[in-house]
Amino acid sequence: MSPAGFDTGRLDAFLRHRLGGLSGEMRLDRVAGGQSNPTFFVSYGDRRLVLRKKPAGQTLPSAHAVDREARVLTALAGSGVPVPRVVLFHPDDDVLGTPFYLMERVEGRVFDSSDLQGAGAHERGAMFMSYAEQLARLHDVDWRAIGLEGFGRPDGYFARQVARWGKQWDAERFRDVPDLSRLRAMLEEAIPPDGQAASICHGDFRIGNMMFHPTEPRVVAVLDWELSTIGHPLADLGFSVICWRSAPQEYGGLLGLDLDRLGIPSEDAYLGHYYAARRTPCDTLAPFHVAFAMFRFAVIFEGIAARARAGTASGEDAAQVGELSLTFAARGLQALGRT
Repeated sequence: MSPAGFDTGRLDAFLRHRLGGLSGEMRLDRVAGGQSNPTFFVSYGDRRLVLRKKPAGQTLPSAHAVDREARVLTALAGSGVPVPRVVLFHPDDDVLGTPFYLMERVEGRVFDSSDLQGAGAHERGAMFMSYAEQLARLHDVDWRAIGLEGFGRPDGYFARQVARWGKQWDAERFRDVPDLSRLRAMLEEAIPPDGQAASICHGDFRIGNMMFHPTEPRVVAVLDWELSTIGHPLADLGFSVICWRSAPQEYGGLLGLDLDRLGIPSEDAYLGHYYAARRTPCDTLAPFHVAFAMFRFAVIFEGIAARARAGTASGEDAAQVGELSLTFAARGLQALGRT
């Protein structure tokens, strides 16, 4: 077995048969970072691709859904939302041991932290505004018209989501996290009405999942659609502002940094740009939506911690990253005005 965890020769033979016309030897490189679906660059002499697969081992039924990723990416092609083009989806375990899909590789810049370290101060403002514009564009897509009927249930979204993430935590729980228990109970008591019409929700809309043009301050691809569904757009919007509510050591946040010096807009300026970019009616963000985003993030990190404990995590730093669940549970309480 190769260091990739699967038979690379079998993958090579499969791709040459399915795609045809591939020249040269196959090169496979693990994409560093990330704690979820293992991702690889797959390169041939004349073709540059990206492979995402479900991780090996037992996973929760709704987790690591590469089939959903492939479906939403395929549906969004031509929608105006920049996404990589899906080349194929393979639902069986016979090639890599788990389902996987392959997409064209997009060239650009991906940043590990929200301060866009490595970009110039003169371009960061435009990059954040492009970030807002892509989220607005996604939420304006007519999801029924592009074939995503049944991709999610739009009614009662927040009630179902709070319950779902609470159950996911219950399924993976190996320790008590008092702040997370308290946040969960408070959210269950504060679920707002559905309000505006449903939209496609990315589910993990943050700077780290944006690919920016190599030299221009604009998003050229939105990545990592594993958590996408049909739901409430304010869930995405609340998640997208976490970077202003968390510190640099808390998954690359902005809290405490000199935003003016960095050329990064304030949270209010970002939100204003999002609202202005929307073409369809749009409600405004409330403390509940940010707290819910923190809750969901905390549960995700607890899942990473659980996988690290079990030895099945994708990232080498999973144990350390998993401890952020404690931080984001506390941040969720702060978003609700409770400490």
